[in-house]
Order: sequence, then C-alpha cells, then structure tokens
Amino acid sequence: MLAHENSPLKQTPLHALHLARGAKMVPFAGYDMPVQYTAGVLKEHLHTRKDAGLFDVSHMGQLVLKAKSGKVGDAALALEKLVPQDIVGIAPGRQRYAQFTNDDGGLLDDLMVANFGDHLFLVVNAACKAEDEAHLRTHLCDTCEIVSLADRALIALQGPKAESALAKLCADVSSMKFMDAGPRRVADIDCFVSRSGYTGEDGFEISVPADKAEALVAALLDNPDVLPIGLGARDSLRLEAGLCLYGHDIDTTTTPVEGALEWSVQKVRRSGGARAGGFPGADKILSQFAQGASRRRVGLRPDGRAPVREGALLFADAASSEQIGKVTSGGFGPSLNAPVAMGYLPTALSAVGTTVFAEVRGQRLPLKVAATPFVPNTYKR
Repeated sequence: MLAHENSPLKQTPLHALHLARGAKMVPFAGYDMPVQYTAGVLKEHLHTRKDAGLFDVSHMGQLVLKAKSGKVGDAALALEKLVPQDIVGIAPGRQRYAQFTNDDGGLLDDLMVANFGDHLFLVVNAACKAEDEAHLRTHLCDTCEIVSLADRALIALQGPKAESALAKLCADVSSMKFMDAGPRRVADIDCFVSRSGYTGEDGFEISVPADKAEALVAALLDNPDVLPIGLGARDSLRLEAGLCLYGHDIDTTTTPVEGALEWSVQKVRRSGGARAGGFPGADKILSQFAQGASRRRVGLRPDGRAPVREGALLFADAASSEQIGKVTSGGFGPSLNAPVAMGYLPTALSAVGTTVFAEVRGQRLPLKVAATPFVPNTYKR
C-alpha cells in the first residue's frame, strides 16, 4: 500500500490542516497521510470508541456511474456484470458493500455502492482507484457514463458521539439509519453523507467539495467531543471490528467465500436466484457456496500479551513443520487490552475455539480461532 519510492506523494485537501495539528505523516497508497497526531494511536483509538473521531479518507476514489438511458436501474444492471452483489435491489437513498471479482473468483477491490436516485455513487480503495476506474470504463462505457469525482474530499466521523456532533451542522442526519446515503447540506455546504464507516462504530462518511473540506473539518473539530484520528488508529479500530483491509485480508487470490464474505452476496445473485451468476468468476464462487472452500478467513486471539503480526505463519501444533495458513492482519486491540489478529486456515480447522500456533521470532505461540467482530459493533439499525 506504500507509494513507489520514486513517485512524488500526493496530498489530500486537508494536508495543511494535518500539519497544523501536529500529525506524523507517512506515505500510504501514494499519498502523504497522517498516521497519528500528538495524542498517539492508543488514545486516538479509545477516544473514537468513547466519543468521536474524525478521519481524512480523501485518498479514496469517488465515482459516479450513470446509465446513458438515464435510468438508475440500467446502471445497476450494468454494474452487476462486474460484482456478485444485488445492485438492482439497492433502494434510492441506500448503499451496499460490494466487490469487483476477476475470472478466477478473486477480488480486484471492495467498494461501497449507493443509489442516489438517478445514478450510482461508488467509493473505492485508494490503492486500486485508477485500476477500478479503468475496469469500469473497459466493461461499461457502452452503456454508462463513468465520472471520477477527483474534486471532492472524503472524511469519516466515527464513534458514539458522531451523530450529535454532525447534527449540529445538519439536523437531517439524526433520522438516518445504517447504510442510508445521499445528498445532504452540512454547514451550508452541499455534501453526500452516508451513515457508515470502517470502525465498527456508528458514524458517517461525508463527501465534500475539496475547496470546502477544511472549513467543514474545522467546524467539526470545534466540538470538544471530536478529535482528528490517524491511519494507525483507523487500522486498529477496523481490526477489532473484524473488517477486511484490501491487499492484506482479501486480494486477487481470495474469493468472497474464502474471505468469509458470503453475507455480502445476496440470494438473488446465487444459484437459483433471479439473476444468478453473470459476474466474473461466478462458476468458482457459486460452486464454493454449494460445496464450501478449502480455506477460510478467521479471527484469532493470541494467548498472552504479545501481538502476532501480519505475515506470521500458522501451524497445527507446536512442532509441525507444515505451514497451514498465515496471519493477514494483527496487532494490539486497545479496546480489549489484548492482541487480536485475522488470517486464513484450512476450513477443517476454522471452527471457533480451535487452537493453532503462530511462528514469532523462532517461537511457536498459541492462538485460538475466535468469532468476529472482536468488539461488538454499534451501527444504528
């Protein structure tokens, strides 16, 4: 996810604000991004769980998909050629999690898709956004217009006090439920707001014109309940929530079934459904729904206090030389005051409570397969 060494780093519209707030900046997905502020990762993480944290996610890609017919249903049907989700069934003012798949059933990226009434609004991952846009243009340009919204910033406001903080600037948000999405006027600025995020907490993502982003963020940070939060705490929050990070927990070699993302593929797109298949890799993915996959993403709770990091090899016992899996995300969970991890194991060893071993600095450390999320989510249903 880091930028190539020789590539100049891009800056988000909030770059100057990060520096003014004392952020430590690091390269991430080609951007100069804040990894933490003066409070530090631990305090930022716990503040988000207790109050409200504000994240700059302007490095993400924002796209409009509009059918040339003018009918949003035609745009939805077109997008269903590239993803295994029910896009036609997304009601106006709602959004859904989806994945672009390849011909082998692997995941090119994961994304959010919202129905804005006459078009679809897509948010894709920063490291994949150029490829995602090219993918859409290659396959859908005959029937759809694809517009990159490069002139917009994106911020996330997450935590139990996110609603009260945002409601001071936009009263409408209090009536929104989890995964509601659409245009809203926030602090007299025309924005797109969704009640969603990637921390496991209630919260919002707000797309705002780039030239208005700093004013909006400053207004939110005027609230003492809201602190700016860097990528470090964003990662520990999403890990505690059991949420995948693209390029780590899921990638072009993992299918939705292997990634434990079956819940994201609606019945209408599965075998026997009204619009079953028709997406890249459908044969493999649908066969895994019927017969199971040989491996599966699982939550892992290491014994003791030592974190087990990404890349650690997994074994069935303390002495075996045969690797059975690998950790894909791992670190310390501040909310639990304990280490947590995710990784892939053979399906036969994926049941909650199963003990496996990770190799860390030449030693075998025991871990137990655990249910995710590690911390209960607090979405407003």
